[in-house]
Amino acid sequence: MSAPLPRDASDALVHDASAALPRLLEIMRRLRAPDGCPWDLEQDFASIAPYTIEEAHEVADAIARGDMADLRDELGDLLLQVVYHAQMAQEAGAWDFDAVARGAADKMVRRHPHVFGDQADDRDAEGQTVEWEKIKAAERAARGEPAEPVSALDGVALGLPAMTRALKLQKRAARVGFDWPEAGDVLAKLREEAEELAQARERLDRDAMEDEFGDLAFVMVNLGRKLGLDPEAALRRTNAKFERRFRAVEAGLAAAGKAPAEATLQEMDALWDAAKAGEKSTGMATGNPTEQAAKG
Repeated sequence: MSAPLPRDASDALVHDASAALPRLLEIMRRLRAPDGCPWDLEQDFASIAPYTIEEAHEVADAIARGDMADLRDELGDLLLQVVYHAQMAQEAGAWDFDAVARGAADKMVRRHPHVFGDQADDRDAEGQTVEWEKIKAAERAARGEPAEPVSALDGVALGLPAMTRALKLQKRAARVGFDWPEAGDVLAKLREEAEELAQARERLDRDAMEDEFGDLAFVMVNLGRKLGLDPEAALRRTNAKFERRFRAVEAGLAAAGKAPAEATLQEMDALWDAAKAGEKSTGMATGNPTEQAAKG
């Protein structure tokens, strides 16, 4: 961990646009210095964590929209979160940004001996995943931990978004043989869960409805996995489609001099159908949103 720069050297670095990463690290150190920003000084790991998650989602959003300029900005915001956490850890005497970067680099070299070592390997991606898990087991053993986790589900972070965590749990269970044989079996389970949700609704049992709705959502994630789809990407795509069409509805109403609250459901449905038909005629309804955005 390096000592703070003298103030004149710090000022020069903060205003040196060519310095990139060293400049960003120094800016964060100054923000957290005793004479820095009051808001930044009040923060800790727990208070900053939600911003870290939010920035990761904004990166994914920029990717989904195919907006390369925004992606650059959002990756910068996400990098700032890493720098923020590293600065707080350095203040606590734990580790610094260099240790984070060094640890990530060491891990990649260690886990890719077929690329960075003398180990020749012609395995495909699936075979490399198996090898990756073996290397991780060796790393756990070196830390004095069991080479194999107590449960196949160990290490799936509780803080993940629910859909992402569901997918990871399912993949872990499938890895040890606890899986549906075919996607058709999951479809049958989906119908069963939908019927159980309908029955809970008829009983007006709110607790049961939440439970059955969760089961239904979990099965939907499982179905996506069995079909080779990313459930999160699929839902982002549908969100974008809904937003695109609803904005078209709003535009149609505005052209008629109406606000949505003043229109009937029938009027909005007609505009929705027109937007949907327009997308189908241009291929947007079935096209990849990222590709569509890239094509302008």
